[in-house]
Amino acid sequence: MTKKERYKRVIDYFIENNPFAETELEYKDPYQLLVAVILSAQCTDKRVNVITQDLFRQYPDVESLSRAEVVDIFEFIKSCSYPNNKAKHLSGMAKMLVADFDSIVPEDITELQKLPGVGRKTANVIASVVFNKPAMAVDTHVFRVSARIGLTTNSKSPLETEKQLVKFIPEELISLAHHWLILHGRYVCLARSPKCKECGIKEYCKYYSKNHVKTD
Repeated sequence: MTKKERYKRVIDYFIENNPFAETELEYKDPYQLLVAVILSAQCTDKRVNVITQDLFRQYPDVESLSRAEVVDIFEFIKSCSYPNNKAKHLSGMAKMLVADFDSIVPEDITELQKLPGVGRKTANVIASVVFNKPAMAVDTHVFRVSARIGLTTNSKSPLETEKQLVKFIPEELISLAHHWLILHGRYVCLARSPKCKECGIKEYCKYYSKNHVKTD
């Protein structure tokens, strides 16, 4: 099977079986999603959604967050991973967003990355989810799943994975494919024990073709 054929079959499967895939982070506007994505680094979406309920009640908009002390933000997010750094990032992000961007979350990936706590992955998530841009955010799930299936080859970094994926995925499907791969990695293609028996794309998967005797 060529790489082009593999991509087509995988994409066709997800179009049929999960045509409306979306983020599991709960948010109401770009500001809330930006906060949630910053918090989600090495933390589950489920935990982030619990944290942001109280956080957004206290700081419903970027202006209110920009006025908060780091120590106060920390109290709301202390149950997530790396709360000290994230509290500082959220404070700095809010202050810069108010001062330099008129409190409006930018849609440009380069501009987004100027904000504290916002790397390329986070910027791509915002550009993709909020502004429907063809941006492929590569987290640990996307990195792992893409390599296992055989969508990427010899990728050593998230950026390499991103470049390979956007080369073969139709532009209009890139933002959707981001969610397909994340959800597949979260619920089926698990890091330690992938659920190959119940995987709908195992026939097109390089990992399965090499290990099917062990998993069957």
